Amino acid sequence: MKGLIKRLSEAHGVPGSEDEIRSIMREELEGCCEIEEDVMGNLIAKKEGDGKTVMLAAHMDEIGLMVRHIDENGFIRFITLGGFFDQTLLNQRVVVHTRKGRLPGVIGSKPPHLMEEKEREKVIKTKDMFIDVGAENGESASKMGLSVGDYITFDVPFRELKGGLFTGKAFDNRLGCAVMMEVMKKVDTPHRVYAVGTAQEEVGLKGARTSAYRIEPDVALALDVAPAGDFPGTKPEEASIKLNKGPVITVVDGKGRGIITHPRVREGLVKAAKRLKTPYQLEVGEGGTTDATAIQLTRGGVLSGVVSVPTRYIHTPVEVASLSDVKNAVKLVLSYIEGL
Repeated sequence: MKGLIKRLSEAHGVPGSEDEIRSIMREELEGCCEIEEDVMGNLIAKKEGDGKTVMLAAHMDEIGLMVRHIDENGFIRFITLGGFFDQTLLNQRVVVHTRKGRLPGVIGSKPPHLMEEKEREKVIKTKDMFIDVGAENGESASKMGLSVGDYITFDVPFRELKGGLFTGKAFDNRLGCAVMMEVMKKVDTPHRVYAVGTAQEEVGLKGARTSAYRIEPDVALALDVAPAGDFPGTKPEEASIKLNKGPVITVVDGKGRGIITHPRVREGLVKAAKRLKTPYQLEVGEGGTTDATAIQLTRGGVLSGVVSVPTRYIHTPVEVASLSDVKNAVKLVLSYIEGL
């Protein structure tokens, strides 16, 4: 499991360019599932059965950047793909994915030594940042293969920390992908189970919407990450989720503008956790949502819920999670499906 998470984390795939993750998932699931891809780029794996139709969804894409402009001096201006807090971007190492291969670069801005006092007090905005790949000028950048529309990801390796924790980029949502693949390898049920690696979740839940319409599930679970708040500066009433306390069952996210989990699904997940005697946490979230929001509104409506892995520092290149929470998420989802 740890090796799979490392491989997924270090792979690259922003919304609409999920090829590397899709290839890993295909390789992992071939032999145990029927596999196909659709026009949106979703990977759909299926185990046949004659019972209910169950859909698991885990988005493959990570937040990233895209080249918007290359100036005459060879510096890159960019847009964000997905939700960012500007301060997390500055001074990061990145990889620019060009037609000639990958280019290493760094995100820079005017240094404090050259700023006026008032400038130093302000948060530097994305529009004032640029990427330096070492190009001498615009012509040099073009010869390197750089082009408007190239996508950009973070250059961050997976690392183990103490206490069974690990850190890396794109845990949102490669952890959900890892959970989903492990479930599909182990699930034993009379139901028909679909596992969908969804595309373009970070920019509008797009792949979930189209794949759910096609599959017409009776019940669906989005497998994702939930923001943990067990670090300095966060009060329990603001974010009560903690690492090593078990997977997260969503009650509500996005203040109800996202999903309000159907009581039958929520109660079924809680019962599954209690059967296993495994820890779990309940989430009532104010911000953010998951693929389940789109799935539940498909056709005449789908019984939907969310199981997440608690993760610190979500939507940064240094997310932190616990292996025990990942393993318990796999057990919870298996127990829920087998108990339907």
